[in-house]
Amino acid sequence: MQLLSFDIEISDVFELGQYEDMEKYAPFHISVAATAIHGGEEKVWYSEDEEGRPALNLTPQRAHELLEYLDAMQQQGFMVCAWNGVNFDLKWIGHQAEDMALAAKIALKSYDPMFQFFNQAGFPVSLAKVAQAMGIPQEKLMDGADAPKEWRAGNCQQVMDYCLGDCQMTNLIIRAIQDARQVQWVTAKGYVSAKPMPRLKPVAEVIRDPAPDQSWMDTPIPKHKFYQWVQEAIGEV
Repeated sequence: MQLLSFDIEISDVFELGQYEDMEKYAPFHISVAATAIHGGEEKVWYSEDEEGRPALNLTPQRAHELLEYLDAMQQQGFMVCAWNGVNFDLKWIGHQAEDMALAAKIALKSYDPMFQFFNQAGFPVSLAKVAQAMGIPQEKLMDGADAPKEWRAGNCQQVMDYCLGDCQMTNLIIRAIQDARQVQWVTAKGYVSAKPMPRLKPVAEVIRDPAPDQSWMDTPIPKHKFYQWVQEAIGEV
């Protein structure tokens, strides 16, 4: 199955406190998005202002074109993926496009290794920590929190490169997971840990799987937080 990963950056600037849920600052607006077919076509998605420069945000029309593209690629049999794509990227593309139903439809058919990992481990893990543990040579080009500031400062090409780079990294990580049949990550204490992942599952299947054991956690993230918006958009899943 051909692999396509996507990613977004937001234009909203805020200072996130330690352990603070960024949803507190929602709704978010998308400055730029990127899509990358592994070994194939790569695209950067943004809108232009009246002077032809990158606009602050995607227009609803441009965001909807992105949704239509992802939908079409799924229909062509592509494995459409994003790291934490259900809880974040697709939700806010749907919001920007003013079409949560289409975003939800795409979400259920998409692959989100982070969500699948969470449903096994009970906690999330970052793209960078997995890339580091799995020997992915490509590195993130900036801190995600800096992307909105850089975009607003006019350093749009750097943000575009960063967004596209995360798509490329996601593709490499997914192939590494498929080859190793497990996910490895660098823990907070600095050592490498691993969870088996014999196959990647579409989001709809992960939703149906039993919730993770979080009995050992003081403040667990509830599983439904990842896909509650999908239920709200199209009903029970």
